Amino acid sequence: MLSLTHLEPRGLAPVDLALDDGACLAISGPSGAGKTVLLRAIADLDRNGGDAETNSMIRSQVAAPVWRKAVTYVPAESGWWADQVDAHMPAGDPGPLLDSLNLDRACLAWQVSRLSTGERQRLALIRALLLDPNVLLLDEPTSALDDAATGAVERVLTQRMNGGTTVVIVTHDGEQAQRLGGTVAVVGKGCVELSTAGGGR
Repeated sequence: MLSLTHLEPRGLAPVDLALDDGACLAISGPSGAGKTVLLRAIADLDRNGGDAETNSMIRSQVAAPVWRKAVTYVPAESGWWADQVDAHMPAGDPGPLLDSLNLDRACLAWQVSRLSTGERQRLALIRALLLDPNVLLLDEPTSALDDAATGAVERVLTQRMNGGTTVVIVTHDGEQAQRLGGTVAVVGKGCVELSTAGGGR
């Protein structure tokens, strides 16, 4: 679950919302409206007001690394700090996720420079999923993917939501929001407005 209490991201009005375990919140809105700012505020990466909670863990009462492991943020362009792909992976077996996301298991031994943008996006998602977060914050995770790879990502996300992971996803694809179901938040004019997406899993 994820609960925001008067969260005040920079440039946005305070946000109050509650998402159940396994729920999905799809965030849409024009470029520059504050979608990424909202995700970064939830992850506590930028200065903001208010508070957040997940599974009885209150953000203001735990160390930042503890919060960011439980509430994991995957930016649109993830950082890569080593030359080889496997140096970026936390403990765990990425093999099944590589298979599910249509990636060659041999790519773990590749140089990061060899990866396409779409491969980087999916590997960044795997890196986050291996942390087994309570909440997954995703900024345009399928923007560089074709339909087949997008479908694979959505299936993996649906499986995780069925297992209780709460997903907050920034997407410009209204049909993606429908497929994942749940709630849509539209960010614009300094406000976050919620509505029901319908459709879904």
